[in-house]
Amino acid sequence: MTPRERILKAARPKAAPDQKTYSTLSLSDRDLLSSALGLSKRDLEIAALDLEVWPQRYLRNAGSLGTAGQKKLLESKALLVGAGGLGGTVAQLLARMGLGMLVMADGDSFSEDNLNRQAFAFEPTVGSSKVAVARAEIARINAATEVEVFEGFAGEREFSDLLRGVRVAVDALDNMPSRFRLERACRDAGVPLVHGAVAGFTGQVTTIYPGDAGFAAFYGDPRSAPEKGIEVELGNLAGIVSAVASLQVQEAVKVLTGLGRPLRNRLLFLDSLNGVAETISLR
Repeated sequence: MTPRERILKAARPKAAPDQKTYSTLSLSDRDLLSSALGLSKRDLEIAALDLEVWPQRYLRNAGSLGTAGQKKLLESKALLVGAGGLGGTVAQLLARMGLGMLVMADGDSFSEDNLNRQAFAFEPTVGSSKVAVARAEIARINAATEVEVFEGFAGEREFSDLLRGVRVAVDALDNMPSRFRLERACRDAGVPLVHGAVAGFTGQVTTIYPGDAGFAAFYGDPRSAPEKGIEVELGNLAGIVSAVASLQVQEAVKVLTGLGRPLRNRLLFLDSLNGVAETISLR
């Protein structure tokens, strides 16, 4: 029996909430077929989608992404720089969405003051490497998402290496110099960069393509930019961290699938204390 025939034989009809019936593949069948056919779980899911067979775990994505969009996610590689407040939530949501390959870079370990907001910070993980914990937790969320980690604080040379084969990068950093270095590396590599930042009750999101004004449009000259932002004084609250990270994931998904209109040359600013959201032109 060919791989195609085995996938189709294992597929089962399942009704989605909109009452449309899809041909689907369960987690257990995915794992059995992956082992039997000598394919990675990611490649098995891609092969199933080629046959219009949906892995059940992504069925709630079907109405918005379509088969082509879901397949593009599984075929894509993203770089996430920072595995803390924004980064932890971004990582787990990209895995839940069905991103195929994720490269994570961070040299930090969890501390007790991370517990108020960071998705992979648990009392037992205090003192542990952020990227090591993230890799283990993502494996529990979605075994088809292949994760590579760089345990260290990357400079421009490291960013250049980490960006190979990447289709989108996500900025979950907490300092200006590293942000500007990442932006330069993304520009040189021709990779769009999804930026997010938070401070107190406020946050911001934008997507920077090579050739855009980028950080200079709202942070100014990198030579005069401060090391840290106002978050040093205002702190980082769980609600706005999760909101901004979620919006970053939506931006990354738009870039990878070609769906919708990314926040290019536009900065989305959120003030959750006063219930205000503004989109600011960066042109």
